[in-house]
Amino acid sequence: MRKVFHFDSAAESYVADAAVLCCFDHRISLATRKFLRKQGIHRPDMIVVAGGAKTLASPRNDFERDFILEQVRMSIRLHRTARVFLMSHSDCATYGGLAAFEGDGGREAAHHQDELRRGARLLQEQFPGLSVECFFVSFDGVAAVDLAVEDNEQIA
Repeated sequence: MRKVFHFDSAAESYVADAAVLCCFDHRISLATRKFLRKQGIHRPDMIVVAGGAKTLASPRNDFERDFILEQVRMSIRLHRTARVFLMSHSDCATYGGLAAFEGDGGREAAHHQDELRRGARLLQEQFPGLSVECFFVSFDGVAAVDLAVEDNEQIA
């Protein structure tokens, strides 16, 4: 093997500030990183897959959901994670993009809010005591989803 890049990184084990499930869409990656820093998440266990929280809320198959649950389980076990951030975003291709909502951003946001809540309920059932927070990323900001509010209410 030949070293092609040098850097210094802490080798000590760590406690993750949160496990973060988000989409791999590059359009939201910078906003996601900046948002996490602003939230005090400096040591995230990143779970980055197509669709992000969709893989829990409405997975294509059981494997997809089980894979994500195992990643969260490993974050808890290996890095003592006590907090999970579930994230979805506008114009996500796994949902058919904004076109699937006929260009209606409000309808899209309401759908994602329901999906995020469904994913949060699944995590809370699987991992009692785990703190779960949900966020919808649009191209002009990040909205927090209130998990105590009933489904189908608009994101503020």
